[in-house]
Amino acid sequence: MPALPIRRRWFSWCLAGAMGLSTGAQAVVASPDVTTHDDRIMKQALDAARDRRWDDIDQAAIQNHVLAGYVEYHRLRARLSTASAAEVNDFIVRHGDSPLADWMRGAAQTRFGQLGRFDDLLAISDGEPSATIRQCYYYTALLDRDPAEASAGGEKLWHVGASQPEACDTLFSTLQQRGVLTDEDTWERMMLAWENGEDGLVTYLERGLDDSWQRAIDSFDSVRGNYAGVTRVPLDLGPDGEASGALIAAAMHGLTRADTEASLEAWRKIAPHVSLNEERRHRIEHDLAFYSMVRDVDNNQGWVDTTLPRLADADLIELRIRNAVTEGNWPNVARWSEALPPDVRAEAHWQYWLGRASEAMGDEAKARQAYQLAAQDRSFFGFAAADRLGQPYQLQMANTQVSTLQQELTGMLPVVKRTEALMRIGEEGLARSEWYTAAARDTPDQAEALADYAIRQGWFGMAIQTTIAAKQWDALPWRFPAAYRDSFIKWGEVNQVDPYLLMGIARRESAFNPQATSPVGARGLMQLMPGTADHVARNLGISAPTTSELFEPQINIRLGSTYIHSMLERYRGNRIAATAAYNAGPQRVDRWLTSAPREFDRFVESIPFRETRDYVQAVLAYRVIFESLAKQGDTQGVAMLSQAERQGNYDPTLIARN
Repeated sequence: MPALPIRRRWFSWCLAGAMGLSTGAQAVVASPDVTTHDDRIMKQALDAARDRRWDDIDQAAIQNHVLAGYVEYHRLRARLSTASAAEVNDFIVRHGDSPLADWMRGAAQTRFGQLGRFDDLLAISDGEPSATIRQCYYYTALLDRDPAEASAGGEKLWHVGASQPEACDTLFSTLQQRGVLTDEDTWERMMLAWENGEDGLVTYLERGLDDSWQRAIDSFDSVRGNYAGVTRVPLDLGPDGEASGALIAAAMHGLTRADTEASLEAWRKIAPHVSLNEERRHRIEHDLAFYSMVRDVDNNQGWVDTTLPRLADADLIELRIRNAVTEGNWPNVARWSEALPPDVRAEAHWQYWLGRASEAMGDEAKARQAYQLAAQDRSFFGFAAADRLGQPYQLQMANTQVSTLQQELTGMLPVVKRTEALMRIGEEGLARSEWYTAAARDTPDQAEALADYAIRQGWFGMAIQTTIAAKQWDALPWRFPAAYRDSFIKWGEVNQVDPYLLMGIARRESAFNPQATSPVGARGLMQLMPGTADHVARNLGISAPTTSELFEPQINIRLGSTYIHSMLERYRGNRIAATAAYNAGPQRVDRWLTSAPREFDRFVESIPFRETRDYVQAVLAYRVIFESLAKQGDTQGVAMLSQAERQGNYDPTLIARN
């Protein structure tokens, strides 16, 4: 049968889902009051299933509920020890459009591996698992069925500088018995562990080497206490004389980080004589070049400039350009911009700096050409290039119109019904998992329909993540929705802060997920740390917010807008400095201003923290997008920066108060 056109495929997909033909749980349409009653019973059943209170579940009452598969998941998972591979596969097939399928496969792989049920493990697998423990069991299962694949997988798991799970023990011991993992592999892993600071693993691995390795171990012990001893490492260590390379590479790793200048001196002495594979040699020189530039080691700069073209690593050349920008060395900016790989050189970021360098060197035609290329991009440097040319910004916005029929059909889909039901019973985490699984698997047309649906439901964070999963980079109304707009306008007016700046910060911080929590404990739309929120609340004369209150948009936006207002006051209204301070803290920004280039673009490029450098660029570009979308996509009259921000000096005079 020939492939259906995209729109027709989309219609068929929606219709099949609406009619219950999906392989997942069928959608059930019920009246609102029945749904409320059914949802209450479903929530009770799900809670009971999590606790394995099976007698508390009214199975007959939930069997037709759209979320019945979640209770079935917990039942099957609880009895995986005795469940057959056929039962697991049946569940996976029936729930193939839900994350339940992958979760069940992963749980079964782990349990079957623990029980040594390797035939069953392979029967329910669809290739290499993603988690390390499951990989260990998967390749153990293949030891007798596909020895070559098991060996390749086992070697990959072995060659890491950290301890691996006990699940790998059988795999490793078998491969050692078969001679696949040799003493040389043990030595190489030992060196990786040393690089990684895993002293316990180093000791454990060393005990596995016999007396023929004593000379290599003695050399290791001498270098372990003194990295500079790398120049005295014999070049024929190990029973086969092949162990020196791993020791030298590991010692150079430590010496480069401890004393980069001395490390280059050592490398110059030994590089012509040591036998290293290309990967190790490249890694040593990459490290040397990187740390020489980051630490601004003057004596290493000549070697760096000679070596970069040979290494041809874009990240190193980009760093070299940033250093030249910070120094104001425009010939070097131009030289290294031209040395970038063509696809990287074409990016707006580097075209902008090529334009700046060409302009400074008097080549107006080349500068204009570079700016014009950069100005086609929707980014901080694309907008800065447009400012240089005196032209409006290019948004490159895609059409996000979805027909009424598409909208209606999308609302009938099983994944939509499950997501809505999960939202109703307070299971927002599971709801997001359902939605993102669908977005990642669907065709562009299907993902567009889901993003549109999420926007219309007010699921702003889910809409944004849908566009990311589907790579819908130009779907700006979905990527940058007017989420919580009234609150941003209200508190922006109260605190005299541009509401589009507030929206840009929230979009970068949380992607408009009011329940977002960072690994360090920042919470809510504007990702406030509890300590910062308490401090701001005290200054406002209000009670410190509880943890749960920080997830309430109104409270979070009020406190976040008050805090950014204080940063704007600190830096005389300068949004670049204030935004940097919101991310990295004002003390760091104050310090940067004492030695940074005075021009706005060079100041941004010189920010030493990549996270903050990217953050400032993103927030200010997002701000442009939000203002433009408020004008139906018209960028006329929209300015990323004020005249003062473009032309002011970025030095300590920018600090109004401490």
